Amino acid sequence: GYSSLAYLRNFPLTKLKIDRSFVSGMDKDDGGTDAIVRAIITLAAALDLETTAEGVETEAEHAALLSKGCTFGQGYYYARPMPQAEIAAALNAGVGPLQLKRAG
Repeated sequence: GYSSLAYLRNFPLTKLKIDRSFVSGMDKDDGGTDAIVRAIITLAAALDLETTAEGVETEAEHAALLSKGCTFGQGYYYARPMPQAEIAAALNAGVGPLQLKRAG
């Protein structure tokens, strides 16, 4: 999608989303993708914004985002798409787009 850094000061944002293309490229040497992810998370923290990484599919991606300070993750690593009727039960069981930060 289209994004602009101007939105960071023109709209009352509370979160920045990290596109899946960056998440999946973190472990590849493809022109600094890992550095871009770190920069997004650092910028968000400086602006007191949370970060959500989309398309998290592996434990390695989850661990890398957690170590960089990413706040939330969403993707197949946490849960596959499901019918609405199953969502409440899954969330009560701790399945779904979970906060990456661990308590304690």
